[in-house]
Amino acid sequence: MSNKVIGFLTVLLLLAFTGCKNEVLPKPAGQLRLDYEVAQYAVFSNPCPFTFEMNEKAKIKATQNCEFTINYPKMKATIYLTYKAVNKDIDSLLRDAQSLTYKHVIKADDILEQPFINNDKKVYGMFYRVSGNAATNAQFYVTDSIKHFVTGSVYFYAKPNFDSIMPAADYIRNDMQHLIESIQWK
Repeated sequence: MSNKVIGFLTVLLLLAFTGCKNEVLPKPAGQLRLDYEVAQYAVFSNPCPFTFEMNEKAKIKATQNCEFTINYPKMKATIYLTYKAVNKDIDSLLRDAQSLTYKHVIKADDILEQPFINNDKKVYGMFYRVSGNAATNAQFYVTDSIKHFVTGSVYFYAKPNFDSIMPAADYIRNDMQHLIESIQWK
């Protein structure tokens, strides 16, 4: 073999041995792990024409005319509950509740409607799951269709980035569903 071939093979072997290092990759961004305590529910009695169960860790405050705010300080979120008496205007109340939800369609990726029917307690309604970077990710209304109408929606006091607030949003959405399932008219 000629010196040129031996030299070429030597250089090739040196490159092969020195080029076989592990590739250095940047450390992937860490994900925040948010674990919440298992919810414990208690009946919230009030002078309004309905009662419901709510998470004992949440803080509730009456505002006016049977309107309530349920605060989750650690999650920077609030559920707003509003009561209205039905005065032969159920169609208008339903239209208003539905249009409020669909105002978020601009930022929402999807809006899933889940009907709610409890014939024993005469509670009927709709639960909306809003996916994406909308201002709210859950809303509902319930009614007995004759006298009572309650709406609820959750808002976070943070920029609506769905991926970041998803654990808190799921936790509060479960609380809202429990609230709906426990509503009783007086």
